[in-house]
Amino acid sequence: MPIRRFRLLILLVVCAPWHAATLHAQMPFYTDDPAVTERRVVHFEFFNEFDALQSSQYPNLNQNTANFKLNYGFAHNLEGDIDLPYLSIYRSKQHETSAGVGDLDLGLKWGIRKLDTKSYIPALGASLYIEFPTGNVQQELGSGLHDYWLNSIAQEPFGDKTRLTANFGYLFAGNTSTGVIGVSTTRGHVYTGGLSLLHDFTKDLTLGAEAYGGLGDTKGLEKDQLQFLGGGSYQLRDGFSMTFAVLGGKYEASPHIGGQFGFAVDFPNVLKSHD
Repeated sequence: MPIRRFRLLILLVVCAPWHAATLHAQMPFYTDDPAVTERRVVHFEFFNEFDALQSSQYPNLNQNTANFKLNYGFAHNLEGDIDLPYLSIYRSKQHETSAGVGDLDLGLKWGIRKLDTKSYIPALGASLYIEFPTGNVQQELGSGLHDYWLNSIAQEPFGDKTRLTANFGYLFAGNTSTGVIGVSTTRGHVYTGGLSLLHDFTKDLTLGAEAYGGLGDTKGLEKDQLQFLGGGSYQLRDGFSMTFAVLGGKYEASPHIGGQFGFAVDFPNVLKSHD
């Protein structure tokens, strides 16, 4: 195993089972948290991310991802999810830009254990996502594969305002790519890991940082992913928050540098009157 892949594997191990998943998360972070949407609440998220790509992606230069996500809270600590990106891939002058919908995600998340400050056991969750090949493969908007992704999630608090969240994911069919970003493999499996540290500076402002990576087990496949993100969220009112982030990474499957902004809305909470 090449040295750089060994180092990336070590990072995934550290980011994953230490307290025990991935792209479906607490905006703007890619590392998911174990909480689920409240029962009978509709949670909507939108973010727009613009990324400058690695030079090895040439003639692809930049990618813009406008992502729409809808969650609904069910009984028994379950959450349903539907997720669809609209992608724009910008290329060198000799090549045409691609634009259109990407692959559709459907998911189910289970909040296994809520946080208990009197216990040493962290909050736990798990999720399963199935991705359908709705994006155009020839335009690199979709993978052309059905993806099956199982994630484990854990969160440990440090006081009332700081928390560490760790993920470990196993994609046992398909790949993690969104457009030209992500680990691409048509056979084999992909391991993902993420680690985020968040702090509530006020009741409305949360800031944090994360490391996230992906590693395919296909022999000879060098399209690995390792990226870092710093960002946060600001709650404007109950049920409505704005999010923001800057990110960058190395290896071909990660963006070279990028920026993200978005918002999250809870219905019917946002419609309630506030004194």
